[in-house]
Amino acid sequence: MKLNELLDEAKTLQPQLQKWRRTIHRNPEVGFDLPKTKALVKQALTEMGYAPQDCGRAGVLALAGGKRPGKTILLRGDMDALPIFEESGEVFASEVPGKMHGCGHDMHTAMMLGAAKLLKEHEEEIEGTVKLEFQPAEEIFQGSPDMISNGLLENPKVDAAVMFHVLAGMPLPLGEVLVPGGGITMASCEQYHIVVHGKGGHGSMPENCIDPITAAAHIHIALQEINARELSQNDFGVLTTGRFAAGAASNVIPDTAEMWGTIRTTDPDNKTGAFIRQRMTEISEGVAKTFRCTAEVEFSDYCPCMMVDKALAQDAMTYMTDLLGKGAMDMAPLTGGKPGGGSEDFAFVSHEVPTVSMFLACGSPERGYRYGQHHPKVRFDDSVLWEGSAAYSYFALRWLEGHR
Repeated sequence: MKLNELLDEAKTLQPQLQKWRRTIHRNPEVGFDLPKTKALVKQALTEMGYAPQDCGRAGVLALAGGKRPGKTILLRGDMDALPIFEESGEVFASEVPGKMHGCGHDMHTAMMLGAAKLLKEHEEEIEGTVKLEFQPAEEIFQGSPDMISNGLLENPKVDAAVMFHVLAGMPLPLGEVLVPGGGITMASCEQYHIVVHGKGGHGSMPENCIDPITAAAHIHIALQEINARELSQNDFGVLTTGRFAAGAASNVIPDTAEMWGTIRTTDPDNKTGAFIRQRMTEISEGVAKTFRCTAEVEFSDYCPCMMVDKALAQDAMTYMTDLLGKGAMDMAPLTGGKPGGGSEDFAFVSHEVPTVSMFLACGSPERGYRYGQHHPKVRFDDSVLWEGSAAYSYFALRWLEGHR
């Protein structure tokens, strides 16, 4: 395989990559409910000569290579959007109210389709097998475990796994690839839901009511003491209440008040998370009782921290430097070698096989891309889609060649 040849081939795919990306962006779908996106992916793969297979509730798999003996490498692209209203102003903005590709998964899907095209054209050169994964439900941390339980890492058995994530709103050169150094690189995440039960009534007679809003407000403040007074300075733990809801009228004390949020840690054994859950439950129930209320605390949708294999990360730095020259960067100096607070459900895979997760810069504030992931106004420069496709395919070809 000639590097310049691969790059030239990737560049010729750019118009099609952009078309795929913008079609997906106009028609965002969330969770496991991805009929249009899945149909587009399967049709494109079939036209390339693949025989795509369903995996789990909404995933798609395809195999490239397999004609020569060797190992198997997994490439992942996620497909789901977010349940938010788009305010980006793009001419190809979401046509589905309340849904938006605000995390760049439309970019990932298009890049993966481009990689599939390049790998099919170089299939005779593949020293083993490339497994192409198109994953649903990443935003709710359910897609990866669903596909794993339905054979993602088997038949053929996966020996290494790779993912890219686009980045916008960061002061980075367009098209630069960031490679982590290894170890824990992203935090775990778990959802929580607290329901405070009181006794509703007329707002003019609070003495006849038991106000759940007052109790919930005190619970919210009390939970902040877990970080301030109960966690060691060596333990990373972030507890965020992102949603607080109660009542529907200004002159009525409601029966209940509710809070939703997340817990994030970088403890691979989740002992810190277990301690936070215990104290959240005790504090919520205790404070609620103080105000004559009761509280129910539920936890769900746990995603572990991302584990990056150090040897695979070293391979990634070598390959991306060879592919892009100065367009590859070790991200350790940016992070101080510390894990990021964001979470990614490909972490489930990282606890099963050697994994590396990389980032592709797709728009800086200096170029007008001022917002980051999950913001209603976030935009991604899709002129780098060809580069992402080249990076996926080149990584797979190089790694298989070097690990025969």
